[in-house]
Order: sequence, then C-alpha cells, then structure tokens
Amino acid sequence: MKKLETALVQLGNKTDERTGAINPPIYMSTAYQHQGIGHSTGYDYSRTKNPTRSVLEDGFAKLEEGDASFACSSGMAAIQLILSSLFRHGDHLIATKDIYGGTYRIFDHFEKAYNISVTYDECQVISETERCINENTKAIFLETPTNPLLQEVDIEKYSKLAKKHNLLLIVDNTFLTPYLQQPITLGADIVVHSATKYIGGHNDVLAGIVVTKSPTLSEKIFEMHNASGATLSASDCWLLVRGLKTLALRMQRHEENAQKVADYLQKHPAIRRVYYPNKGGMLSFCLADADQVRSFLANLNLIVFAESLGGVESFITYPTTQTHADMPEEERNSRGIGNDLLRFSVGIEDAGDLIADIEQALQDDRKK
Repeated sequence: MKKLETALVQLGNKTDERTGAINPPIYMSTAYQHQGIGHSTGYDYSRTKNPTRSVLEDGFAKLEEGDASFACSSGMAAIQLILSSLFRHGDHLIATKDIYGGTYRIFDHFEKAYNISVTYDECQVISETERCINENTKAIFLETPTNPLLQEVDIEKYSKLAKKHNLLLIVDNTFLTPYLQQPITLGADIVVHSATKYIGGHNDVLAGIVVTKSPTLSEKIFEMHNASGATLSASDCWLLVRGLKTLALRMQRHEENAQKVADYLQKHPAIRRVYYPNKGGMLSFCLADADQVRSFLANLNLIVFAESLGGVESFITYPTTQTHADMPEEERNSRGIGNDLLRFSVGIEDAGDLIADIEQALQDDRKK
C-alpha cells in the first residue's frame, strides 16, 4: 500500500487512458452523449457526476480511508449536506462547545427552522458527554482541534461512546487534514472538510468535502448531493487535486513554523496565553491588553489580517468581529472567545520573518 505522501502526489495520474495526460483534464461539459436508450458512459449530467469531480472524490475517499466522498461548493455546503441528508424534525445532536462560528450559525438555523436541537459540550469527559444523550440523539459532531481554541478531542473514545448508543460520529478534519489525522481509521462515520483551507492551500478556491464510511451513509449523502445540486465545479475540483499534490510538504512547513511561532509567543510579555496543540499550522493567542488588538493588527506588515486559514500565506483572524461575529457576545465569552483572542493561520514563509513581523507590531503597541 502506498504511503500517504505518494498517494497525494499521484492523485489524478493515469486517469486519462485515452491521451495519457499526467495532469487530469478539466471536463467542463454539463451533458454527455448517450449512444442509445439504456446506454451510458457512466456520465449523464454534471450535477450527478463529472469526470474531473470523480478524480477528486475517488482519490479523496482513499486518502481518508472512506467508502465515498462528495465535493461541495463550500465547507458550509458540506455541513448542510450532512444535516439535510441525515437529520429530521425532532432529532438531536451533540457538538463540541468550542466550534467554528459558521457551524454554530447553521446549527442555530436548523434548530429554529427544523427543530433539530443541538447540545454543546466540552467533549473532554466521556461521562459528561454521555449525560447529554437522550432518546432523540442521532449524532456527535466533533471539531478536533476545535476552532478557535485548538482543543483536541479523543476520537477513538468518542467513537466507542457513539457506537454504545448507536449514534453517528461526525468529525470536522479541516485543521489537520488527512495528512495529520484520519478520523475514519479512529472510528468516525463521516468526515467533513472546508477544502477551501489546507486542501486547496492557496486561497483561490471555495470548496467543501464530505467523506462517508458505509454504503448506506454514502447512498443517503449521494441522493441529497445530487438532488440539491450543491456540487463543486470541474475547474474547482481540478484546483483541489493540484493543491493536494503538495499537501504533505505544505503541512510539514506549516507545522514547523507554527511550533516556532508558538514558542516565541509563549515567552512574550505582551501575550497572555497561547493555544497550540503541538500539531498542525493553527494556533490562537490572547494579548495581555485587549485594547491593543486594533493597533496590533494595523501594525502588521507581512502577516495579513484576513478571515480564512490554511493557505500558504499567513493570516491572522479576529474571531470577535469575523468568524464568530454572529455568536452573541455573552455566548462567545462563555466559550472563552474573548475580545483579546486572535487566531493565527501560520503560513509557509520563513519563520524568522513571521516572528519579526509580530515583534515589531507588538513593539509599536508598547511605544504608544
């Protein structure tokens, strides 16, 4: 069996037997000719299936060791696909308390519109999470590491809990990618990614991916994926295939840089706290003085103040006004997302240059 690094680089190779193209073609066609009634090449209409999308979906399912994967128009479309395919009025799910603001927003919508209730739990102590389970509970939804406080959740332990109560275990693997974590091998039933982030890796494609384990789940997701039409375009699928080829190298550099930046921040007197799980390229930190957030962001020269993550460029995000702006302030504060918190997607630039940019921004703050 190929090593993951090899599988990533080889993704899409030898898929075009007619020409032998190393780089898989982008099939822009929305329709495909039938030679007669009952005859099909396997492709009929691009919403249902597209050759370029098949390269991505088939390859990605293997990377996550799932049975099937489904490329969606965004990470949020991927989560909506799961909710609309598998949950019904009155169902209940348990989710990590520290969670991406967009996921919180769509959960809130499904609670209000479809009476699909959500209980938020730290998901650190199995017995406490187990007390949240009721007769209507259908699934546990984990982010690990969480967004933005980078808390890790033990997937294997929660898989055992889910199986004990006949629940689905859904894991958002956006932050670590298949290179650093494969939730299905740890017992998850479904994996979801905002592929806009590390999978694409270059801040040039909006996409999401759902990976399923089991024919039944795969069929349910496929039916809604086809019916809703929230599928990814052929050109965007091609961008993800291209991005995946360098994922291993990028993740290695992201992680190496993040460890250096975290070490620096932990020793800095202007930093109150650093959140870093010692893996991946994401970290968060709190300034000692929340009033300095605005000037700190304005003083950055190299690092970009922007609302995303996972690209080769370094981004710093302010959850209070960006990713978690739709979460009520009282709710944010209760979850540890204060006005002093910044989330840092550490890029692949020279780590010394990144640290120097932070240092000069903090120095400017201290001069004022």
